[in-house]
Amino acid sequence: MISTIRKRNGALASYDNYKIANAIFKAAQSCGMHDFGNALELAKRVESVINERFHPKSIPAVEEIQDLVEKVLMDAGLTKIAKTYILYREQHRRNRETGSLLVNINRTMDGYLRKEDWRVKENANVGYSLGGLILHNSGAITANYWLENIYSPSVAEAHRNGDFHLHDLSMFSGYCAGWSLRQLITEGLGGVPNKISSGPAKHLSTLIQQMVNFLGVLQNEWAGAQAFSSFDTYLAPFVKVENLSFKEVKQCIQSFVFGVNTPSRWGSQAPFTNVTFDWVVPEDLAEQPAIVGGEIQEFTYADCQKEMDLINKAFLEIFIEGDHEGRGFAYPIPTYNITSNFDWTSKNADLLFQITGKYGTPYFQNFVNSSLKPGDVRSMCCRLQLDKRELRNRGGGLFGSDEFTGSLGVVTINLPRIGYLSSSKEE
Repeated sequence: MISTIRKRNGALASYDNYKIANAIFKAAQSCGMHDFGNALELAKRVESVINERFHPKSIPAVEEIQDLVEKVLMDAGLTKIAKTYILYREQHRRNRETGSLLVNINRTMDGYLRKEDWRVKENANVGYSLGGLILHNSGAITANYWLENIYSPSVAEAHRNGDFHLHDLSMFSGYCAGWSLRQLITEGLGGVPNKISSGPAKHLSTLIQQMVNFLGVLQNEWAGAQAFSSFDTYLAPFVKVENLSFKEVKQCIQSFVFGVNTPSRWGSQAPFTNVTFDWVVPEDLAEQPAIVGGEIQEFTYADCQKEMDLINKAFLEIFIEGDHEGRGFAYPIPTYNITSNFDWTSKNADLLFQITGKYGTPYFQNFVNSSLKPGDVRSMCCRLQLDKRELRNRGGGLFGSDEFTGSLGVVTINLPRIGYLSSSKEE
């Protein structure tokens, strides 16, 4: 037999069958029936159904119990009382919503200003600031809209009860997305009506700024990470054409790193960015003509391995050094492709594992002894990788729209609760 129920505000309360009887009796009184004994008998039937429907260790919600009350009344042929009970529930729901609106506004504001709400410290990237306050307030409204108007009542109730957690409800958007760096290099930054448009970058320094702006703008349309793949491969031809020195390359990469760590998205936080480094020119790009300034060059990406090494060295040194105060960079989160021709004895490899030991920052995609190739996978963020082999029919080939992929959202299932409530292997 259950002993605990979950109230609408998430709080737990002791199960009390008398309250069920009292609610039934109030509905019966409105219909001219005044025998409390009948209400008690009906409440016992409800309790019997509850024990049949729910595991003894489970914690049903108030709404679920009220649904069973309606069912028992209808099954007993007491349709008039059932209708009155339903109207009674609806009236109380409206009263709660009307009465709680102002209270919730005050609670939301005070919860942030006094740092009483756990969401104030939910995201380490969002500082306590005016921008954080605005994000906190708008997020509360958006989350409520998701649960009340988008998701079904059963899904919303499961989230509120902690059966699973729907992430990023404060954002009315998709989760994360990967973008084509090749398209940005070919077409430039533009395409938005009535907004400033930039042509294809002819210099690495210009491309870097376009990338920073691109990621910053797109981040405001998504809840999670924005990703570029083959970062070093696509940038290497610019180094080759301009014959840049290592110092010049490092200055450009430094501009990128500092740029994407600038608070420019809602909540006064930096864009959540991910970039993938091929390290060695991947097979799917090796024989492709390189592109600089939107124009096809006379050499291929396979001819740019030396320049790729400079880019990787510059990026790794910058991450090891940190900012002006020696603080490590949060973004971009680098992902490195490890293939069979990865040079484990190179100086760049030493830097890579030095930064791994110091910060634990990079992610690694292991393609050694794998049926996958670097061109088959797109790493979008810390939670998502996509196998492009499953997308090519939709994406139109290697340089079709398959780079423009991502995820709608993230859900965490409460497996510990399932394990706790299960009494057998079958369950």
